Amino acid sequence: MRAQVLRRIAPVDSDRDSLELCELPDPIPGPGDVLIRVSACGVCHTELDEIEGRTPPPLLPVVPGHQVVGRVVQCGPRPSVLKPGTRVGVAWIYSACGRCVYCLAGQENLCASFRATGRDVNGGYAELLVARQDFVFPLPDTPLTDAEAAPLLCAGAIGWRSLRLANLPNGGRLGLTGFGASAHLVLKLVRHRDPEAEVFVFARSEAERSFARELGAAWTGDTADAAPWPLDAIIDTTPAWRPVVGALKNLAPGGRLVINAIRKEHGDRAALAEIDYPRDLWMEKEVKSVANVTRRDVTEFLLAAVAMGLRPEIAEYPLSGANEALRHLKARAARGARVLRLD
Repeated sequence: MRAQVLRRIAPVDSDRDSLELCELPDPIPGPGDVLIRVSACGVCHTELDEIEGRTPPPLLPVVPGHQVVGRVVQCGPRPSVLKPGTRVGVAWIYSACGRCVYCLAGQENLCASFRATGRDVNGGYAELLVARQDFVFPLPDTPLTDAEAAPLLCAGAIGWRSLRLANLPNGGRLGLTGFGASAHLVLKLVRHRDPEAEVFVFARSEAERSFARELGAAWTGDTADAAPWPLDAIIDTTPAWRPVVGALKNLAPGGRLVINAIRKEHGDRAALAEIDYPRDLWMEKEVKSVANVTRRDVTEFLLAAVAMGLRPEIAEYPLSGANEALRHLKARAARGARVLRLD
């Protein structure tokens, strides 16, 4: 099979390709596994974190990719409810132990044995993928193409979890810091579920701010700008610390900042020294991180997306264009989500 392989940790830049397109042996499903022929795989900022070493794979080489849509072609030896031909999705959560206190409480995203698709095991930047059948999601009937469905498995699901953790009141004011694949889906979701809510978008790029206004944002500004009113909750999806400091200044008393990022880049950590406790953290303001996703997050969001007819904005690339997609992602050169097409 053809696959894009990560062999070394290095910055994503224009001087050299981060991934190598090569031929690998077709994977073989074991007990409890299914083999999937990949038709589309979303390109996520987490791949940049893997490639550049902020959340490095435990072993190299590895095939990245964790927003996977395809069809089952073979089941492993153990009986499976998934049949060949079933359209399925695979998300960031590849597996968890199922026995620890976190798994038993429905918090499998916090499991010490959590394994991630495309980091701890080979992912979807390939023609074929092996996944655990208990962590594969049959995709509901929907007019979405496979490429449109792919971002729902991570950008959408992690946005769903972030919004739930934000505790936004009905008709409340929500801030979105950064406006990429996840944030644009959150904006669409909020506008559909609570028309009285107002969404305020902070983004460095005027193109991103214009896109947010097209989707119904009540206000847009730079990440350093002050919102016109204090906000009940803010979801941060940026890779940096300075926007976090700016977000704290915009929270209302009792407001919550949800940081939706696996890792932050180190370059601007000095910005944290600018946090002023009376201004930025007092009055019972909260900061909460988002760690991975659970199967519940993915399932609930897929059902909600189908019910509301949600369609993500996407830019498509062939498998051979994975390095170009990563460079565009880092440069924020296309709006919405980026997706590799393999069919």
